Amino acid sequence: MILVTGATGFIGRHVVSRLLADGRAVRLLIPQHKLHDLPWENPPEIVVGDVLDEEALFHAVTGVHVIIHLENAQWWGRPRDLERIELAGTQNLITAARAARVGRIVLLSHLGAAPAAAYPLMRYKGMVEEAVRTSGLAYTILRSGLAFGEDDAFVNHLAMQLRANPFIFLMPGRGEVVIHPIYIDDLVMAICRSLESPDSVDQTIEIGGPEYMTLDDMVRTVMRVSGMKRLIVPVPPYVLRWLTTVWSSILPRSLITSQWLDILATNRTARLGSIFDHFGIRPRRFEDTLLTYMRGRSYFLPMVRYTVRRRPRAV
Repeated sequence: MILVTGATGFIGRHVVSRLLADGRAVRLLIPQHKLHDLPWENPPEIVVGDVLDEEALFHAVTGVHVIIHLENAQWWGRPRDLERIELAGTQNLITAARAARVGRIVLLSHLGAAPAAAYPLMRYKGMVEEAVRTSGLAYTILRSGLAFGEDDAFVNHLAMQLRANPFIFLMPGRGEVVIHPIYIDDLVMAICRSLESPDSVDQTIEIGGPEYMTLDDMVRTVMRVSGMKRLIVPVPPYVLRWLTTVWSSILPRSLITSQWLDILATNRTARLGSIFDHFGIRPRRFEDTLLTYMRGRSYFLPMVRYTVRRRPRAV
């Protein structure tokens, strides 16, 4: 039995679908308020609760041999949400897993995670990694590059920002930060293959796609594929953080969040070829993948729906 936390998120939905397609026995830990939004026609076993609910965790981990831990507040959480969900939630999960003698925990983290990082998102990700390493459980930590796909919360938000302003795009700095995007199907395959890989046990593995890209390259690629040409205006990152605070106070949700800017604060890359060396996966290129779903797609209605929707509730 495999327990998946964060199953209704972007990555979680794809992971669960892949596990079900492979015929795996899957159990999901899902908060009550997310039960109406399940994307599967025949969902697997569900335990209603969250990572802060000790009783629900006890039921969720009973009889489980592997936990795939994806629950996070990466795209929307304020620092207090990151502390509660990312750190306290993981500590609760570890306690329950040890009591139930779970065999292994597979944690998805992010390139650049470190307990001493200057940016809250990366700092909490690093603290979560450290909690897992010192838990006494067998573990696999996958530090991933920026995951993108048809329903992701980063590349699609770039397209929404281009749609929101028909004239300019506000670039954090000069777009010189190097990132390492990875297509969602390749990331999901790596997570699933880690379940069968003895060499990945008690390892921290950094993976990314087949190419490095600067943010400027990524934005220009999105403009080219989507057909939305804009004048790129460099803006100091601290100014964008201030604007994000203003937008967040006016709109229910902002297309740019402080965590979004944390990811773009410094270069975040893995060794090229790492995903093939560890899991035998040949990752797909960024632009080739965008062409399969972005060309001709209108981002106006998705932009409106996103900005007027209420912020996710913290578990």
